Amino acid sequence: MEITYTQNEISKVAAQILKASASNIFLLYGEMGVGKTTLIKELVKQLGVLELSGSPSFSIVNEYEATDGVVYHFDFYRINDIAEAYDIGVEDYLCSGAYIFIEWPEKVSALLPRQATKLIINSNNNGSRTLKILPMN
Repeated sequence: MEITYTQNEISKVAAQILKASASNIFLLYGEMGVGKTTLIKELVKQLGVLELSGSPSFSIVNEYEATDGVVYHFDFYRINDIAEAYDIGVEDYLCSGAYIFIEWPEKVSALLPRQATKLIINSNNNGSRTLKILPMN
């Protein structure tokens, strides 16, 4: 599935993503500044998270209380080695059954589960974004 959207349509897009996904693990790919964190903010909001969610760039993972449980948001941009992901116990998070959003998943590709939804975001010249939603198998 492919969706082109503007910032004003992000709420509708987030709802489409959650509805279309068979997984609760989302892998977000895209260049720096393309809007991965902005999209995650809306996704977690729709999952019932009341606190504002920012990028966990300095702590690697943020945990949020949602209406129906916990949501985890990982940002692996700053890790230098996959061992750092192992050190924080990423495998336990991935097996938790919680909603999980991962920015820069390519840095930990060896750890990623087979059942995940891949979200690829690209920016367009007019300021809109194009999102590809792909099941990962």
